[in-house]
Amino acid sequence: MLGHLDPAFLALLPEIVAMLRAVYGLSEGVTLPLQATGMSGMEMGLLSLTEPGDVVIVANAGFFGNRIAQLAARHGARVVEVTSPWGEVVPPEALLEALDAHPEARLLAVVHAETSTGAQYPLEELGAALSGRETLLFADCVTSLATVALAVSEWGVDFAYSCTQKGLSAPPGMSPVAFSERGLRRARSCPRPVPFSFDIELLLDYWVKRPAAYHHTAPILQIYALHEALRCILVEGLEARWARHEAAGRHLRTALQERGLTLLANPAYQLPHITVVRVPEGIDGKRIQQRLLEEHGIEVGGGLGPHAPPMWRIGLMGVNASVEVAGRVIAAFDAVLADEHAHARSSLEEPGSIIREH
Repeated sequence: MLGHLDPAFLALLPEIVAMLRAVYGLSEGVTLPLQATGMSGMEMGLLSLTEPGDVVIVANAGFFGNRIAQLAARHGARVVEVTSPWGEVVPPEALLEALDAHPEARLLAVVHAETSTGAQYPLEELGAALSGRETLLFADCVTSLATVALAVSEWGVDFAYSCTQKGLSAPPGMSPVAFSERGLRRARSCPRPVPFSFDIELLLDYWVKRPAAYHHTAPILQIYALHEALRCILVEGLEARWARHEAAGRHLRTALQERGLTLLANPAYQLPHITVVRVPEGIDGKRIQQRLLEEHGIEVGGGLGPHAPPMWRIGLMGVNASVEVAGRVIAAFDAVLADEHAHARSSLEEPGSIIREH
């Protein structure tokens, strides 16, 4: 490993910044990766752009919309939540109504790709509707960066954050963030001091300005991995990558629905790369997840949080976004569910059991 102030290593940092600009679709403003997980990006945005007492409007239709609301409240914001059931999205017009009722709102926050439900927010539509308003648009892009179309500058997003382990296919532990010029001005003028680790000016002195000013000991190997992951994305091409995620997800969803399984997300807002399936009645969803992992080497998520209905969350992201991988997932579900159904039938047919026909 090179040292974190080695000139050869420091030369990589502006390259990462330039590649992140391309992946985010950032034509003006700044972007860089924080040295912490995706949740740190959420927290940096809230601390950099709001003060205690500011109104923050949050679209809450899943676990991570709820997390934004919780963190905003934790940092002293007056949170206005606009909710929809899991699997739906909060209509843009409902958020605009909330903004009309609270024109002083500092931020309007949405989750572009709600990992907990498989629903995709119409972020471009909302950004266009907010044009000309003072309220900043804050977007969770943890699961949408490099998986679905995203153009933060063109769409009017003022702050976005993501992670490295999902669409980027790098190791976890970093959070790429993006500020618009307007968002950056707000951060620079915000009187509340932010934590040292989240100070955008100090971070830019290390990541962008040359000669670099020491800020922290950088995670060298994660940065090398992120550099390579971003390079691979741009070699493939963003539109080709988005199309690959769409094809893999469509193949998976079609096969699951042909088998009688029901999807959670409204089809009008279905994410291409996260398929959330309702666990059929009478099936132990956690047992299926355990068997998929132990017998087939496939990790499938379950519901997040106490309000989640029984579900399986299947992500085909980054290198796993292919029709071939989707086929492996389908075959594994076929094997495990067939065995579970056979076991259930044999239990009913044991001597002494009562079978009632309806």
